[in-house]
Amino acid sequence: MAQTFISDISGESYPVSERVNAHAISAGLLNMIIKDKPRFNDQSSLSLKELNEYRMQYISSYLSKEVSHLTDMEQKVMQTLNDNSIITKEVDSQEDTSGDTVGQRVADKVATFGGSWTFIIAFGVFILIWIAANVYLLANKGFDPYPFILLNLILSCLASLQAPVIMMSQNRQEDKDRQRAKKDYMINLKTEIELRALHEKIDHLIIHQQQELLEIQRIQIEMMNDILEKIEPKAEN
Repeated sequence: MAQTFISDISGESYPVSERVNAHAISAGLLNMIIKDKPRFNDQSSLSLKELNEYRMQYISSYLSKEVSHLTDMEQKVMQTLNDNSIITKEVDSQEDTSGDTVGQRVADKVATFGGSWTFIIAFGVFILIWIAANVYLLANKGFDPYPFILLNLILSCLASLQAPVIMMSQNRQEDKDRQRAKKDYMINLKTEIELRALHEKIDHLIIHQQQELLEIQRIQIEMMNDILEKIEPKAEN
């Protein structure tokens, strides 16, 4: 039958393997536990599950002090920590562009095409054909003779329409960049929190192993003393 212990926090029974002594907890976290449970002291112990719950509270309080309140991003990070889920799923779900309006999609396509060599070459060829048709084929007596007033009007209209469309696309790109920066912050924040928790868990394991080794040494010393007590009377006889 597995050995158990009684937690000084909840009074419930837990396996001994999950026991964490008070002296193995960092000072800041220990002070928080004592503030919540005044009877908890250096000789007390709690379960690893309860310790993780206090870790989440400690991290939340730390973030609250830094920014006076948890932002939506930080709340999402804390939620993924509590749910033990992967934050990249949350990030990938926000990359979905199916909700974009028709105007937004058109603006992106116009900006993409207007900023490509295909557009530059195609429009250059169009201008050359326009000029050649009016000057050479129609002997400068066609629908738009030199100085090509109609062509200038078309170019002005195109530039006046293209500029705001490109600006719309740039604004959307800036929004996307901000969203990516927020997602990078969320991932980095969760990584930092998990690294801190991992360090504490490793410290706990090391201290727990040291305690077990000390306990084994104590038992061995007791056994040696018992053996010596049995040998000494025989030696005297």
